[in-house]
Amino acid sequence: MSSAAPSAAPVRTLQFERVLAPTRNSRILVTILSVVLGLITGGVLLLATGENPIEVYRAMLSGALGNRYGIAETLVKQTPLLLTGLGVAVAFRMQLWNIGAEGQFYFGAIGAAAVALFILPADISPWLMIPGMMAAGMIGGALWGFIPGFLRAFTGANETITSLLLNYVAIFFADYLLHGPWKNPAAFGFPGTETFPENAWLPRYDNYRVHLGLLFGLVAAMLLMIIFRRTRWGYEVGVIGQNTRAARYAGMSTRKMIVIVMMVSGALAGLAGMSEVAGIGQQLQRNLSPGYGYTAIIVAWIGRLHPFGIVLVSFLLAALYVGGDQLQTSMGLPASIAPMLQGILLFFLLGGDMLTRYRIRWRGRVLFGGDEARARELVG
Repeated sequence: MSSAAPSAAPVRTLQFERVLAPTRNSRILVTILSVVLGLITGGVLLLATGENPIEVYRAMLSGALGNRYGIAETLVKQTPLLLTGLGVAVAFRMQLWNIGAEGQFYFGAIGAAAVALFILPADISPWLMIPGMMAAGMIGGALWGFIPGFLRAFTGANETITSLLLNYVAIFFADYLLHGPWKNPAAFGFPGTETFPENAWLPRYDNYRVHLGLLFGLVAAMLLMIIFRRTRWGYEVGVIGQNTRAARYAGMSTRKMIVIVMMVSGALAGLAGMSEVAGIGQQLQRNLSPGYGYTAIIVAWIGRLHPFGIVLVSFLLAALYVGGDQLQTSMGLPASIAPMLQGILLFFLLGGDMLTRYRIRWRGRVLFGGDEARARELVG
């Protein structure tokens, strides 16, 4: 008596398979798709409020990139986003969640103001004043990054919480200085320091507000790209971020690296604070940052923690800022549309990042997914 041969299992139409290494193409595709879906979702919300999303997006684009003034203002906004985004990305590469770039930004500004107003003489050469302010700004940010780094390395304290809470300490300390010992007596009660001497002002381009701080950010991006690709330190940052146990087995000092990486991250955010006070306001004042340190998280994630990607994304988000401001004058809409779009983009990006960790098959064919060669290499 013969038995029938077992039938083959049916192939499911759509399959999700966990992968070890996402491909570059899948990351690029998902990032583009996340941005498109974010803009579509933002458009739906605008439509629900009675606004034409196409007209709103067109007005934002025209305000930010439609003329030389708009482009210049976009570059002005890009400068702090670029530097803080690079700083956050350095920590994120080692799986350190530095949420304290806002506070490090403020302490960088405080350090730079101290040099300009109290430490160096007002008539000193700008070739000495500006480097002195840069050093003070980076040291201020680095010291504020040292605290959560040290606590994480030697006590196991969660750096997400400690760095976040230190933001408020830095902001309120700056307010204390502005209302107290550093208050300008000739400011008619308005909080703020005296104006910096002119040799402490960062040079500007032509008659626009674009200043030397943008060059600081571009140089920092190039240096980080070289460091991550060509140096032992950059290699160790990546290894510790991927597998701490393997790094310890290889003899890497993980505690030391945690502290150093958090200090480097804070130093870049501090340089952003120095650039803002020396390039824009020429004094330390209230509400110096509209949240650059928090937006830096979005910049770093959308830029995939890559310096070149952060340069590009910081420009695009800066255009959102400037375009949102222009909506107030051109269409009478609130500037809060820009941060709303930023939040939506981050939401879709985080969801898309999860998607890159899976291979998608349609009727047995791989649509996109993991790198098979890289996966075999990781398995051994």
